[in-house]
Amino acid sequence: MFIEPEYIPLAGGALSYHPEYVEDSDGLYAELRDEVHWQQPVLEIHGRRHHTPRLVAFVGEQGLVYRYSGHQHCAEAWPPQVVWLRDKIAETTGYHFNCALLNYYRDGNDSMGYHSDDEASLGEAPCIASISLGCGRDFLLKPKGARSKSRKIHLAAGSLLLMLPPTQQNWQHALPVRRGLAQGRINITFRKVLSSL
Repeated sequence: MFIEPEYIPLAGGALSYHPEYVEDSDGLYAELRDEVHWQQPVLEIHGRRHHTPRLVAFVGEQGLVYRYSGHQHCAEAWPPQVVWLRDKIAETTGYHFNCALLNYYRDGNDSMGYHSDDEASLGEAPCIASISLGCGRDFLLKPKGARSKSRKIHLAAGSLLLMLPPTQQNWQHALPVRRGLAQGRINITFRKVLSSL
């Protein structure tokens, strides 16, 4: 059954939330958890080096390179399940992507701090498409420069969230720690790298 997406306007941006976008999201979660070549890179943030509090994988077109937080990712081959999602998103939304960053949050202790996907290699006003698999988690957004969160959205299993242009220019987003949560979550963020700067 088709569910109409929810359009969420922001000051200087917008989101489009598509619930129940992926059928059998639990099965897809288990496949990717077990088959993807997960890594835990060390990133440099504010001059200090840290292991990422989650596992990551970067997939995309052959030879593609994506750099953020002082770490360079060379694209591994697209898993067929991710190709299927990429093509479905392109057909549904009209946005075409050449790579995806996968994040595996093993439990509620794994997290993502506030940031924007605004690297120069993504262009001035990128669209980011985010698929959620596994356990649902809260997603926080705040305007750049703000001290406290402004919006909270619960990203359910199987959902698609589009962060539409120019959201990355004006907003930051995060996935906070959720103490006591034993279940895992995989997030697939599709993007289009315009140049490997």
